[in-house]
Amino acid sequence: MSVAEKAPKMIDVKAAEAPWYRRWLPLIGVALIVLYCLVPFFWMVVSSLRRPTDQFENSIIPSPISFTNFADVFKPGTGFQRALLNSLIVAGTVTILTLIIGMVAAYTLARLEFRGKNFVLAIIIVTSMFPGISLVIPLKKLFSDIEWINTYQAMIVPSLSFALPLAVWLLTAFFRQMPRELEQAAMVDGCTPAQAFRKVILPLAAPGVFTTAIITFIAAWNEFLIALSMVNKKEYQTANVVISQFTGTSGRDQPFGSQMAAGVVVTIPLVIAVLLFQRRIVAGLTAGGVK
Repeated sequence: MSVAEKAPKMIDVKAAEAPWYRRWLPLIGVALIVLYCLVPFFWMVVSSLRRPTDQFENSIIPSPISFTNFADVFKPGTGFQRALLNSLIVAGTVTILTLIIGMVAAYTLARLEFRGKNFVLAIIIVTSMFPGISLVIPLKKLFSDIEWINTYQAMIVPSLSFALPLAVWLLTAFFRQMPRELEQAAMVDGCTPAQAFRKVILPLAAPGVFTTAIITFIAAWNEFLIALSMVNKKEYQTANVVISQFTGTSGRDQPFGSQMAAGVVVTIPLVIAVLLFQRRIVAGLTAGGVK
């Protein structure tokens, strides 16, 4: 028997002789991480499917299954449908503006050489480290002076300032790993620098741009503090704020089931989007990691 034929058998013997914990510990670790991430969402779904009278039970499977909580969420007086639309408007606008501004800024930082470029990048990433709570009072004072309270822009502009640093940082790293010869070849063929960026670089940068868009949209969709502080009119409140203001049947009891049902409604679109585009997200996050 040749050495090549013996090699697979030798590998199999070594794998069989390996301690059991080397084979099972990684799987156990992955299982624990998955459980840690999914158990809260599972319990939210289970709680949303209980009857209001059974909302404090601890059974893993609700019995009987009831959709009363979902019906309560969409009652005309709750304003939840309008709140979902407001969340979509705010998150969608923040995502579009972040991509437009972030791509231009990131491409400039990645391609142009100028004094203080690294300092600019450092300032950009430092601005994302300020806690949101420290900016609420100054922003509220500013927006009160310019009459922006109870407007969409009072939620969009702060969210944009939080999303842009991360977007610029991610996209700059992504554009840097693209060879400059791509633009040079396009300009030799007659493209202007802007046309080379639009026709050559952007299609190749799609994974990174798409990943940035998903991350930005999720962050803007989940934003709560700014939306709660800058808006007090029902017609402008986002879904997260409306959920926090749900009241029970009597106005004094805890609307636990309705809040869980609303949480499921708000979370499911994000889960579906991530599951549908997970390959693009992973491609964008790992692009440039191996050359």
